[in-house]
Amino acid sequence: MSSFRSETAIPTRIFAPNPLVSQPLPSLATCCYSHSVADAKQDARKAHSGLRYADAGVDIDAGNDAVARIGSLVKTTRRPEQLNAIGGFAGMFALSKELDEPVLVSCTDGVGTKLLVAIAADEHATVGIDLVAMSVNDLVVTGAEPLFVLDYIATGVLAPSHVEALVSGVCEGCRQSGAALLGGETAELPGMYAKGHYDLAATAVGVVERAKILGPERVNVGDVVLGLASDGLHSNGYSLARKALLDPAHGALELSSLLPGSELTVGAALLRPTRIYVKSMRATFELEGSPVHAAAHITGGGLIENPPRGIREDQAVTLDLSSVPKDPIFDAIAAQGVSVSEMRRTFNCGVGMLLYVDATRVDEVATTLRDLGERVFVMGSVCERGDADAPQVTFQGE
Repeated sequence: MSSFRSETAIPTRIFAPNPLVSQPLPSLATCCYSHSVADAKQDARKAHSGLRYADAGVDIDAGNDAVARIGSLVKTTRRPEQLNAIGGFAGMFALSKELDEPVLVSCTDGVGTKLLVAIAADEHATVGIDLVAMSVNDLVVTGAEPLFVLDYIATGVLAPSHVEALVSGVCEGCRQSGAALLGGETAELPGMYAKGHYDLAATAVGVVERAKILGPERVNVGDVVLGLASDGLHSNGYSLARKALLDPAHGALELSSLLPGSELTVGAALLRPTRIYVKSMRATFELEGSPVHAAAHITGGGLIENPPRGIREDQAVTLDLSSVPKDPIFDAIAAQGVSVSEMRRTFNCGVGMLLYVDATRVDEVATTLRDLGERVFVMGSVCERGDADAPQVTFQGE
């Protein structure tokens, strides 16, 4: 689990003077390692002991230290279906015999440039939650139960304390969603990343009974659209958010600045972890008669591109935003000249998930969700699209 594997790479250094504002990458020619006279003398001193992996920038001992640190964390996510422990070449997971026709569901995602905020703030645990959330929230809209997660951490110089913090967040996300952290990879890639930088990716695998798969084919005209509140930006649109809030030509804020209209600092607001909806949504899936017909995770593409993914091509929705709680971070971004249409196609705008629900069961579903801590609001209903060229999503209550 999270085995340590070291990789060499083209010997380049990528410099990022300001990690919070996008920078053009220098050419390969300008990135090459310089080899000074001092370097040559140091190499000569090492020659008697032979060339080692560490001389190429890979610290196997640091990798082993990182793996040792995360063992107890990973055990907190273990599920009874797991067949082996940490340290094998692959993780093994048994499927339940209670399912008549099990269908496996898988999703892969990352955290994006939200990582640059975490790096600048030196706060690494919450992005591990984001990493899990982005996949399990996609997975649950099919009606599936998350079973396990596989993570990937890549960095130029491995810092065991950073890996420990990152994996602690991944484990928290797994606990929130009920998934096991079954395996993973930690790769030290000298020259691939700027100092202190890293990237994350994860795959989530779940299972659903074929007869209980949710999706557009179940949605009927007249179904009510319920919205579940987001916890801020989640993990989408951070390149625009950073540009609007932090760039000296726009918001010119610091991570330590108070976010306008909020008691949070800019850094704290940007690093709020993505809300995981798995357990509350799965509670509604267990209601008699399956009143939830489909769902849409409001991820990349915002409120423009994601709602249509939960309905048929001949259907449309009008979303009433008047009941959506106002989060100051969206107002702060919009205040820097971002248009309403650009906000809606980039951010979740306060809505993390949409559910398409049988109109006769709305109160029951909403109560179930609220009892599990969700902020729920009725946002509209499904109608016929009419013209094939008509937009599938329109808005009111702006």
